[in-house]
Amino acid sequence: MRIPKTWVSLITKKIVDGIISKQLVTPRIPIEQLLSNTEELIMDELLAEDRINEEVREMLRKHNSEIERGKVDYRKLFELTKQKIVKERNLIL
Repeated sequence: MRIPKTWVSLITKKIVDGIISKQLVTPRIPIEQLLSNTEELIMDELLAEDRINEEVREMLRKHNSEIERGKVDYRKLFELTKQKIVKERNLIL
């Protein structure tokens, strides 16, 4: 995640307030619940890259001996693997 978690609630409030003030939506649930749901959704999206990074690390652990022997550059392999997963899953990071 590239932004601090503490910013998520501030960003969420700004987004929700902006959408409501421009009358783009009329909330059917209490604002507190709307903010909470929106914050959860934003956090889930922001943490998607963290989950992919962990998945790539786990995959590369299987090839740790080859990486340690210097046959493969870990950083390059990490980025290539991550790009492949992102492309296969049609994700936008």
